Amino acid sequence: MQFDYFYPEESENYVFYRTPKVLCTDKRFRGLSSDAKLLYGILLDRIQLSKKNRWIDEEGHVYVYMTIESIEQALGRCHQKSCKVLKELVNFGLVEQKKQRLGKPTKLYVHNFGRVWDANLQKYETHTHGSMQDIPAEVCDSYSNNTEINNTDISDTNPILSGRDVDKDERSDYREYLIEQLDMAVLYERYPYDKEILDAILDMMLDVICSKRKTIRIAGDDKPVNVVKSQFMKLNCMHVEYVMGCLKNNPTKVRNIKQYLLATIYNAPLTMQSYYQAWVNSDMAEGRI
Repeated sequence: MQFDYFYPEESENYVFYRTPKVLCTDKRFRGLSSDAKLLYGILLDRIQLSKKNRWIDEEGHVYVYMTIESIEQALGRCHQKSCKVLKELVNFGLVEQKKQRLGKPTKLYVHNFGRVWDANLQKYETHTHGSMQDIPAEVCDSYSNNTEINNTDISDTNPILSGRDVDKDERSDYREYLIEQLDMAVLYERYPYDKEILDAILDMMLDVICSKRKTIRIAGDDKPVNVVKSQFMKLNCMHVEYVMGCLKNNPTKVRNIKQYLLATIYNAPLTMQSYYQAWVNSDMAEGRI
């Protein structure tokens, strides 16, 4: 595969993750892996969505939601490696985790590397030049040591499979979680004329997640509701895009759109790869690629 060159102004047509330059140039961050620096930039990007959704605690601190599955997808790394990268940021003090009760997803607080706590003044001091000279060197030294990761420190489990009924008042919490997990802001931007369909997909997933029924009928089969919930909580932006593609490319008329969407969403992780592979094979056979 051969890619074309960039021409003037073309780079502005793309969306970028912004990783602070100081993480690459300041010697205090030399012990930080490239994956950790990239993840920090991704988490910074998600703060914009948090601001829109008012994910702000009582102290005015902004937090984000990002599951281990989402980190795996974003970094292209395995589960264990993704846990380790997040743990790097936590150990370095750039990210703070706060677990919630009732199986709710863990809040991630992205710390501002430009403000450092001054013990003498009892306040945060701003470093406008971006260096971190006041950070004790032992923090970096201890951070570079490879330690065993306890996977229980990072909540990557289904946040609703706690065995308890989901209260209706918690629907908004799960809605916030799904908006973040599915990157709904990105989907709305990519499908500006299909907002109603995207909202229908989101609401349908919420109905399943908040359901108190024991089983849910999908494609004629009764599935245990906890199994379906677990599947839905692991979905991401790519799966929703796959569902949108299935809708647009379906040559037959869909009589029961709700059941069709439910089955397509549930089966997305299993059928998405083969669907795209068949698409590529067809294009290759016809000489389009």
